[in-house]
Amino acid sequence: MASVKFENITKRFGKVVAVDNMNLDIADGEFVTLVGPSGCGKTTALRMVAGLEEPTEGSLYIGERFANYIPAKDRGIAMVFQSYALFPHMTVEANISFGLKIKKVPEAERRKKIEWALELLDLEGLGKRYPRELSGGQRQRVALGRALVLSPEVLLLDEPLSNLDAKLRVKMRTEIKRIHKAIKSTVIYVTHDQVEAMTLSDRIAVMNAGKLMQAGHPLEVYAHPNNMFVAGFIGSPPINFLDARLERRDGKLSVVTRGFALPLTDEQAARAEEWGKGPEVVLGMRPQDVYEKAFAPDLPWTGNEIGATVDVMEPLGDEVVAAVISEGEEFKVTLPPETSARLDEPINLVVDLGKLHLFDPETEDAIF
Repeated sequence: MASVKFENITKRFGKVVAVDNMNLDIADGEFVTLVGPSGCGKTTALRMVAGLEEPTEGSLYIGERFANYIPAKDRGIAMVFQSYALFPHMTVEANISFGLKIKKVPEAERRKKIEWALELLDLEGLGKRYPRELSGGQRQRVALGRALVLSPEVLLLDEPLSNLDAKLRVKMRTEIKRIHKAIKSTVIYVTHDQVEAMTLSDRIAVMNAGKLMQAGHPLEVYAHPNNMFVAGFIGSPPINFLDARLERRDGKLSVVTRGFALPLTDEQAARAEEWGKGPEVVLGMRPQDVYEKAFAPDLPWTGNEIGATVDVMEPLGDEVVAAVISEGEEFKVTLPPETSARLDEPINLVVDLGKLHLFDPETEDAIF
């Protein structure tokens, strides 16, 4: 196993900057996911670790080794691609052992590793089958097995679940987490699916337009986003962004939209005054932090109620996502399945003020 370090890494393709001055330390044995929209640079970053691309600038370290120019075969890494890339004319066992055969590993040791991989990946009894005789999830596990038997110091996974249906993706997420627990290798995982990133990772690294926006524990990034992009990308349903102003009302600093006003907590007010700009701000309010009054927890604030009208309801089983309108201001909230809300009828809402977010409208950076 080995750590991975990106130190001021930039990758250009002609005039296109795919990765822009990236700094990220990945600890030995850590599971880190690079997440972001298509074209954000996450796969390019992964390919640089794999040795399939060379950095234009900066330094890449794998363990203690400066790795910019180390050939891919000598890096101690294994990579699972978005497509399974299995040999259709080879059995499961032959596919899994292909890399070992290339490395001229003795047959007895190859057999031992094949049996270990088949047991680990719940593929026992399938070793003599061909890829066409397997399900999508089984093929994905074969591709994982081919990588794992090489005992990689770093395992690279490039959107390995994107070709699977929704139910199988959920199952494979559990499988990958179990495998990481068993092998304890350093894993760098690439996906555009923020649910995958949140559920699998020790840490997530959010990228956009080649830049690393924020890295941290999934819940830390969710609760304390550095900027509007991170806040909008992480979380489902997405956070509400509302144009607002900072005003003093009844002696307290409040955030005021065209539909409602909410007082800031003392800590939030201090941060906003320290910021020193304004009065225009962007209010970030997650749907999960707005409650139907009848089902709201006890919250230690007053002045945090909003009257609204229900415009659209989307039942999801364990919750109902509702679009509501307050004096022309539309935003989304999550309601419990037993909600009393009805379309086109009034609803009383309560906001958890401690979980509000404010952003600078010019830089889009978080104020708090």
